[in-house]
Amino acid sequence: MSDKIEGRAEALLKAKNFCHVATLRADGSVHGVPVWVDVQEGRPVLNSAEGCAWVRNVERDPRVTLTVVNAENPYEYVEVRGRVAERTHEGADAHIDAMAKKYMGVDEYPMRQPGEQRVIIRVEPEHVHAFGA
Repeated sequence: MSDKIEGRAEALLKAKNFCHVATLRADGSVHGVPVWVDVQEGRPVLNSAEGCAWVRNVERDPRVTLTVVNAENPYEYVEVRGRVAERTHEGADAHIDAMAKKYMGVDEYPMRQPGEQRVIIRVEPEHVHAFGA
């Protein structure tokens, strides 16, 4: 069952707030990392490099929990539980550049590594709840 990213939840994802992604390791333990986030067509959109632990985790188990905290008011946040709906390399380099513009104010992502392949991960939200809004 899908839920929608809208209203205050959408505003928090569109703003310059970090997203904490929780995935499951092969042993069932939780792995959490901070990442940049975007929202497109009601879905959270993430970007990473192939080979990162959380990307490997969602290949095996697509369930994720995203928590986005308002940088200006840490008592306000949105939780999104869902599953990876799409994983693509198409447009991933341009997307990470756009994310670098949003978060760093630069035109190109400055932390690219030689041979790195970027991947866009779109999440289908199953449960969305904004707190403190």
